[in-house]
Amino acid sequence: MNAASPDESPRIRVLVADDQALVRRGMTLMLSIEPDMEVVGQASDGVEAVAMAQQFHPDVVLMDLHMPRKGGVAATREITLALPHTHVLVLTTLDADETVFEAIRAGAHAYLLKDASEEELLETVRAVHRGESRLTPQIARKVMDQFRRLAPLSEAQPPDATLRPVAAPRPAQIAPQTKVIKVMTEPLTDKEEKILQLLAEGKSNKQIANAVFLAEGTVKNYVSRIMEKLHANTRTELAVMSVRQRRGD
Repeated sequence: MNAASPDESPRIRVLVADDQALVRRGMTLMLSIEPDMEVVGQASDGVEAVAMAQQFHPDVVLMDLHMPRKGGVAATREITLALPHTHVLVLTTLDADETVFEAIRAGAHAYLLKDASEEELLETVRAVHRGESRLTPQIARKVMDQFRRLAPLSEAQPPDATLRPVAAPRPAQIAPQTKVIKVMTEPLTDKEEKILQLLAEGKSNKQIANAVFLAEGTVKNYVSRIMEKLHANTRTELAVMSVRQRRGD
C-alpha cells in the first residue's frame, strides 16, 4: 500500500459500527494493520455509534444500516449534523432503492456493499477522508435510474417543490437535505459542466485535475462553486443531482 506513514501525517481515525461482532473485529483488524489508519471505537448499534462519534470525533465512520435500537440511517443523520468534519461510509448488505436514497439524504459520503474487496474498502476510507464521494457501480446505477424516473415528475412541480422519495418518510427523516436544485441565477460554465460529469462518474479530485488539465486545488474550488450553484450539501448529493442538471430539469 502506498499510504503515508504515521510519522508523515496523522492517521485516519475510524469508528466501526456494525451489530455483528465478527464483522466489527474483522474490520478493526484489517484497518488497524494499515499504517495510516487507527480504529478508535467499535459500536454494536446506532445508539452506540452516535455516542462514540461524539466522544471520539472520528474522521470516518464505517456504518452498517441494519442495526438494533437505532438504524444506520438515523445514526448517520445525527452524526453528520452534529459533527460536520466526520464523514460516514455506509458498508452494508442492503441495496434496496429506498435504503440507498435515505442514506445519501442522511449525509453519507460513500455507499459500499459488503462484497467490496479489501482494497476497494481501504481506498474508499482514504477517499472519504479526503472529502471525496464514492458509490459502487450497482448503487450508482440505482441512483441514476431513480433520478431519470423522477425527472418527468419534477417538471410538473413548482421550482421550490421538495423532491419526495419513492416511499415518503416522516418529515423528521428528510431534514433540509431534500431540497431539489433551485432555479440558478447563474448557469454552470462549460468547465463546471465537465467537472460535474467527471465527479458523477466517481472520479477523485486528482483524476479530474488530470482530465481537465487543472491543479488539484483549482478543481476543489470548482467543486465548491458547483455545490453552491446546485445547493448541494455533500459531493455525494452533488453527484446524484448531476443527471437532472445535465438534462436541464
